[in-house]
Amino acid sequence: MTTLAQTSQTVGSPGLNIAIFLGFVAVTLALVVRASRTNKSAADMYVAGSAFTGRQNGVAISGDYLSAASFLGIAGAIALTGYDGFLYSIGFLVAWLVALLLVAELLRNTGRFTMADVLAFRMRERPVRTAAATSTLVVSFFYLLAQMAGAGGLVALLLDIQGEAGQAVIIALVGVLMIAYVLIGGMKGTTYVQMIKAALLIAGAGLMTVWVLGKYGLNLSALLGDGAAAGAALEPGVKYGLTGVTKIDFISLALALVLGTAGLPHILMRFYTVPTAREARRSVVWAIGLIGLFYLFTLVLGYGAAALVGAETIKAAPGAANSAAPLLAYELGGTLLLGVISAVAFATILAVVAGLTITASASFAHDIYAQVLKRGKPSEGAEVRVARITALVIGALAIAGGIAANGQNVAFLVALAFAVAASANLPTILYSLFWKRFNTRGSLWSIYGGLVITLTLIVFSPAVSGAPTAMFPDSDWSWFPLANPGLVSIPASFLLGIIGTLTSKEYDAAKYAEMEVRSLTGAGASHTVVQH
Repeated sequence: MTTLAQTSQTVGSPGLNIAIFLGFVAVTLALVVRASRTNKSAADMYVAGSAFTGRQNGVAISGDYLSAASFLGIAGAIALTGYDGFLYSIGFLVAWLVALLLVAELLRNTGRFTMADVLAFRMRERPVRTAAATSTLVVSFFYLLAQMAGAGGLVALLLDIQGEAGQAVIIALVGVLMIAYVLIGGMKGTTYVQMIKAALLIAGAGLMTVWVLGKYGLNLSALLGDGAAAGAALEPGVKYGLTGVTKIDFISLALALVLGTAGLPHILMRFYTVPTAREARRSVVWAIGLIGLFYLFTLVLGYGAAALVGAETIKAAPGAANSAAPLLAYELGGTLLLGVISAVAFATILAVVAGLTITASASFAHDIYAQVLKRGKPSEGAEVRVARITALVIGALAIAGGIAANGQNVAFLVALAFAVAASANLPTILYSLFWKRFNTRGSLWSIYGGLVITLTLIVFSPAVSGAPTAMFPDSDWSWFPLANPGLVSIPASFLLGIIGTLTSKEYDAAKYAEMEVRSLTGAGASHTVVQH
């Protein structure tokens, strides 16, 4: 077996890799430019005129959700730890049941563009919109960090870029492309990119899965045995041990993954790109099928990487765990398959960061600028113009943050984003939809309280300092024992929502009744539908 660790050569052909990258970028940019011709209003920019079908949106949701964490981070986590790494796949998939049963249809009926439309419906609008937009921006930034870090590791591997400066340049280029997609194509262009990327990713992962199993005569048991012998354990405990704090840390991670999806702003915003609540539910059903299929593939890819590439080779490569899937592609099909699979991974990153950027920019422009600063009466075209400027700013921050986070495991970074979403967003969404007594103070305490508690616990956790795998391994200011704060921050946010609500006399029964009727029937919901 020829491995990277045994050679000083670049993996594959840099020329071929660049050519495939550029081909994908050229095709998708052409689609984005074509889509941009119908982008005239805020509804076009933010939700593509609510004109996509449930099937189209389900494919796009899977493209938006299956991020670098799914393809690069989870495959690497499984390759290096086995069973414990696969728990990410389980958590990410099961999370969709919460979105399907509790959120998708009701949110689609109640809001128009952003999560804040729902949260502010029966509250004092300006403070609640400000809080929701703040939370959206924080979650989007954490998620962007993960994608940018994945991009740096991936392209560094393909082009044999060892220095941090070279990887920083790559991350900056990804950021520039991301901004271009959003500025030119808006949500419609971004959706087309996500649909193409989902098809490529699932097809590519499926091809590699069949190839790996083919090497073992389609004997999954033999593959798992070889993977276990190479260090990808078949029993729990390698990453999340079976004693003391590590058990609690695993429960905390599981809570964040399962509850976080229903609070992710860039996923929630996709429910507004379809014309009816029925299509929103259909979107989720399609997404569950495609995402579930892909996560079954990650099991084979992770154990295949452990068995065929080896843990030491993966750890030694640029990007470390994030390099497992590309290295497996190189082992299976050489230069050509590596180039194709890496282009798919690159497409994955571009599609997800574009979706995150448009969500964050829409939240600022629609919620903060149009509704809070201009009190719902922005001048003609001003809201879309502010959204475009915000996309530029967010892109610059994402580039800087991605450079700082380069080398971190992207699945871990995404888990932190899920913890923030589950703590700051989900309690407020559920209370707004289902609790008649809920009010403005409860909303603010739940959002800001969840946000502050989560960020504080993350900063003072072993994930950031005080551990060999921390972001700052040479420093130690940690006092919170868990790497993921979900076990503490999620219940705390739910509790703060209750306390805030019960200590305020504000209550509008008529407004809740209106929201209940609208959320269940869609009556009164205004959505512009534009035919493609």
